[in-house]
Amino acid sequence: MKLIVGLGNPGVTYAKNRHNIGFQCLDRLAEKHTIKFEKKSMNAHWGKGTIGTQEVILAKPQTFMNLSGKSVVEIVHFFKLNPKNDVLVIADDMDLPIGKIRLRPNGSSGGQNGLKNIFELLGTLDMQRLRVGIGRPPVGNTRDYVLNSFDRDQQPYLEEISDKVIGAVEVWLSDGINKAMNLFN
Repeated sequence: MKLIVGLGNPGVTYAKNRHNIGFQCLDRLAEKHTIKFEKKSMNAHWGKGTIGTQEVILAKPQTFMNLSGKSVVEIVHFFKLNPKNDVLVIADDMDLPIGKIRLRPNGSSGGQNGLKNIFELLGTLDMQRLRVGIGRPPVGNTRDYVLNSFDRDQQPYLEEISDKVIGAVEVWLSDGINKAMNLFN
C-alpha cells in the first residue's frame, strides 16, 4: 500500500489557488484512475484504489496547509505505513518556475510549511516528495501570491503540469523514486 498526499487548503475559496496545486494534481490523478475521495476521516478526504498494480490511498488533508502533518500522521499510523518508502507528498514550490517538477527522496521542507509540519510531526525528513513549481511573485507579498489563483497567462500550463505530475507518480509507483527522478527532474 502506498499513500499519495496532495497538499492544499480546504474549501471552495482556496480551490484554484497556487498553494492548492497538490490538491489539483491529486484530483486529476484520481479522475484518471477512477479513485473517489469518498472517505472523510483522519482529518482528510481520501480514497483507495489501484494505479497499475499498486494499491494506493490518495489523501487531501482537510486541516489548513500549515497543519497538514496532523492528517498525514493519522493516516500513516492507521495503515501502518513506512514514511520513508510508502509515502509521496505533492506540494507547491515557489523556488521552481511554473511547470517544473522536482522529486526528492528526502531533505528539508525548503520553506514549505505543510511539508515542515509533516516532517515535525512524523519526526523524520526521510520522506519522498514531489514539488510542483508555481514560481515567485515579481513583487509583493508571497502569502498573497500563493493564496491567489494562477494568472490568466499561466492557466494553459495547468493541464500540462498535472500530466507531468501524474506521469511522475505512475513511474514512482511502478519503478521507484530514482527512476522517477531520472525521468522527470
